[in-house]
Amino acid sequence: MDRARAIVLQSGLVGPDTLPLLLVIAGIGLSIAEAFAPGAHFIVVGVALLAAGLVGLLLGSFASPIVLALLVFLFGALALYGYREFDLYGGKGTGQTSDSDSLTGKTGRVTERVTPTEGQIKLDEGGFNPFYAARSVDGEIPVGNEVMVVDPGGGNVVTVESLDVVERDEIDRELARERERSAARNGDDGEAASEDAGTGGDESEREAETESERN
Repeated sequence: MDRARAIVLQSGLVGPDTLPLLLVIAGIGLSIAEAFAPGAHFIVVGVALLAAGLVGLLLGSFASPIVLALLVFLFGALALYGYREFDLYGGKGTGQTSDSDSLTGKTGRVTERVTPTEGQIKLDEGGFNPFYAARSVDGEIPVGNEVMVVDPGGGNVVTVESLDVVERDEIDRELARERERSAARNGDDGEAASEDAGTGGDESEREAETESERN
């Protein structure tokens, strides 16, 4: 391990002159990675490394490892603040590109025909890269149809349903709930009527017994 470290240091790949450039390259790489893995938060670290690397290049020989570390920390804090407060991809305070859990319930449109085995959609609030590989629950969803994410699948391949199907299911469920409530109300009314009838019968019997005793 020590020998490998010595070889790297002797090669000049890691040193005061090359470290800022390496930070720039790493920052660009992580920023690009965010496009392929939305919600992984690579963008925050990527911006911090990129900004620190660029400042390090400007500082030249003054950009020691300690200075660069402080710059990474400073720009990282600023990037995290901006990421959470201003949220370039959605609404203020939500701090997203879009992590996988937050994808459930989001809507979008089909950009490539979606089937149980293939397809692509574009989410209305999909983060840095709004395009997602998608699969249907059942059947085929044509290009242009509005869809809703029903299973985020870890954020890589989402499962979707047509909004028409989702809305019909919601209507059917609401109608079923209304029927259950109506049946429950009717059952309660029937029980109340039976109790009233039973009470009336008992009173009639008591009146008949009283009349017999008088006679």
